[in-house]
Amino acid sequence: MELKRLAVPAVTALLVLATGCTGATVQGRPGASGLRDPLFPRAGNGGYQVEHYALDLAYDPADGQLHGTAVITARAEQGLSSFNLDLSGLKVEGVDVQGAGARFNRTGTELTVRPAKDLRKGEVFRTTVDYTGRPKPVVDPDGSREGWIATEDGAVAVGEPVGSMGWFPGNHHPSDKAAYDVTVTVPDGYEAVSNGQLRSRRGVGDGRTEFAWHSPEPMASYLATVAIGKFKVTTGRTPSGVAVYDAVAPGEAAGSEAALKRLPEIVEWGGVKFGPYPFGTAGSIVMPARTLAYALETQTKPVYSGAPDEELVLHELAHQWFGNSVSPKTWKDMWLNEGFATYAEWLWSEDHGGVSAQRRFEAFLAGDTSVDEQAGGDWAAFPPAVPAGPDHVSDAPVYYRGAMVLHRIRQEVGDEKFFDLLRGWAADHRYGNASTADFTAYAERRTGHDLKKVWEVWLYGAGRPKA
Repeated sequence: MELKRLAVPAVTALLVLATGCTGATVQGRPGASGLRDPLFPRAGNGGYQVEHYALDLAYDPADGQLHGTAVITARAEQGLSSFNLDLSGLKVEGVDVQGAGARFNRTGTELTVRPAKDLRKGEVFRTTVDYTGRPKPVVDPDGSREGWIATEDGAVAVGEPVGSMGWFPGNHHPSDKAAYDVTVTVPDGYEAVSNGQLRSRRGVGDGRTEFAWHSPEPMASYLATVAIGKFKVTTGRTPSGVAVYDAVAPGEAAGSEAALKRLPEIVEWGGVKFGPYPFGTAGSIVMPARTLAYALETQTKPVYSGAPDEELVLHELAHQWFGNSVSPKTWKDMWLNEGFATYAEWLWSEDHGGVSAQRRFEAFLAGDTSVDEQAGGDWAAFPPAVPAGPDHVSDAPVYYRGAMVLHRIRQEVGDEKFFDLLRGWAADHRYGNASTADFTAYAERRTGHDLKKVWEVWLYGAGRPKA
């Protein structure tokens, strides 16, 4: 995410599981309505893990109505008499579980589902939710908007940290990653773009076109996106064969051209620095300027509000390794996303004749805005591993002091071990989730260095660190 400047499972055979011959009653209990995340305690739900989302959406920009069917395939981690899904606004028209109608009720952003029959621990079950309505944006604690954002001639859906509940029901916490298939039907003349690979585009009659997108790699729901507009679409491949798909609002095409031309080069550079690109596709979605107050690293296709520059494209692509493939266990671990992506900017500059990471580090210590205009900000307001609250999860310390933590490690261990650490971290935690504690333990083990002072002073210490 830009600093706010202010595989489908083979479900058929699994859906009906043997219940045994004893006829014993399943003693289920409700799943938790929230995972007690340190910053967003009500985000996500307990008792199950999602394996796959199949979202079938229809949207007409003329009336702003969204019609959706979400088919959610999940595995019960306990016996379940009921479970919750996160959903904000929108009218639920019906729910079934394992093909049978289920009772449900709404309380705030919680959709509580009571299956006709308790679910057994370990059971793979399918929940279908039909819903409709005019989606409204979700307002973050810091005042920014996410969720489903309507534009003058389309819409875009973004979800960090909890906005995905504004357009589809799910287990909306980064610790629950799943594969996705997203089908979007729009009026003829519009493009509908989502994560992953475009499997098909076909006319379905009545002046409508259907786009089917497939994302086989695990994805946190906040990274899911849909963008609808009259985009200019270009496709290609990187030298190593990664498919590239760029969708750009016509008014932003000229301003975006130079930065997006470097996208394949950035993917290849990241492959050397951080290890192989973790997904089968890359690209970008450029919305009209002022659609959002930020850019977001939505998986495989970052969303930009207006034409991005090269540095911003680099930042959001770096997230494909750090944040998307390796995702945070909780929102308190946000610096593992933003500190890494910011440091990637410093490395790109260093490798391409710009300011070195060392000089930039020194500039932040000195508040030298002639080197980096962000050096004069309050980058030391709190330790990056301890955000001051949900309204500060995207503040400067998470980005810049987070990057400085990485540079301090580099100073301590040397370049060879540092870059081995970056590649190892991305490889060993590929498609998973990791916490700050996971990283600190891994860094010491991988480099063979005692980094306790770095953690105490730079990652967790109060006050402004000194070199």
